Amino acid sequence: MDSLGGTAAGIVLLVLVIFVIIVLVRSIRIIPQARAGVVERLGKYQRTLNPGLTILIPFVDRLLPLLDLREQVVSFPPQPVITEDNLVVSIDTVVYFQVTDPRAATYEIANYIQAVEQLTTTTLRNVVGGLNLEEALTSRDQINGQLRGVLDEATGRWGIRVSRVELKAIDPPHSIQDSMEKQMRAERDRRAAILTAEGTKQSQILTAEGKRQAAILAAEGDAKAAILRADGEAQAIQKVFDAIHKGNPDQKLLAYQYLQTLPKIAEGTSNKLWIVPSEVGEALKGIGSALGGANGGSATPGLFGDSAHEHPAQEPSA
Repeated sequence: MDSLGGTAAGIVLLVLVIFVIIVLVRSIRIIPQARAGVVERLGKYQRTLNPGLTILIPFVDRLLPLLDLREQVVSFPPQPVITEDNLVVSIDTVVYFQVTDPRAATYEIANYIQAVEQLTTTTLRNVVGGLNLEEALTSRDQINGQLRGVLDEATGRWGIRVSRVELKAIDPPHSIQDSMEKQMRAERDRRAAILTAEGTKQSQILTAEGKRQAAILAAEGDAKAAILRADGEAQAIQKVFDAIHKGNPDQKLLAYQYLQTLPKIAEGTSNKLWIVPSEVGEALKGIGSALGGANGGSATPGLFGDSAHEHPAQEPSA
């Protein structure tokens, strides 16, 4: 009997220990950071647990699954949407949201992720339905803003804040894609042709401008060179003229220089005819007088003076 009583007491003691452990496990809860827990007492909302250590009343309080308070990203599958011009496009959306009120997210909506997905789909169809295909492809920022406004307003009472809505992809039908590619290719070819023609035009303009500038510079150079040559010749003539006047030449020297200059007139292969001017006789007279004065005045008149008067008609000769 004593052994049976000891065994029963041991079993009772073991049961009590297990019970105490279970009570302690159910009473002590640790809430991680960026998590929140909703506590129900006898089936009714009691409080929201913040991160840290907390104690619950066993068998009276019940802790619901923890909620993630971090910003979450949910990518929804492609949704077919009909545009204003009756084209079906497939649109992928990505929604960024965050739970701000754990109590509302628990009791105001059964499944807030599914609710956000359905609300995004219906709002997207309403927004894109008022746009044609080109506007839908080029107005992503406008569509994102409208979606975010509608979702944020609708999900506010669910304890959810929608921060961003992005259109990940807008895929038109394959036939429309082919037409768009052909249109884009034609547009690129047109732009390339325009750019090529514009480049050719600019090249021709620059070439003509360069030639004009070169011709102007060449003409200016020739003009300046001619002016400089004329100035040089004028200065040379002026120096010769000044030198002659400073030397005070007499008639004899001028006649001698005149005769030395005459042969230069006939220089050149193209001179077939040499006309002797009438002044040659006067020059010969001057030279004869000079030579005669130097020799005593005997030989000069007979040599130059008389012969110059005897043949006055032999001025031109070939």
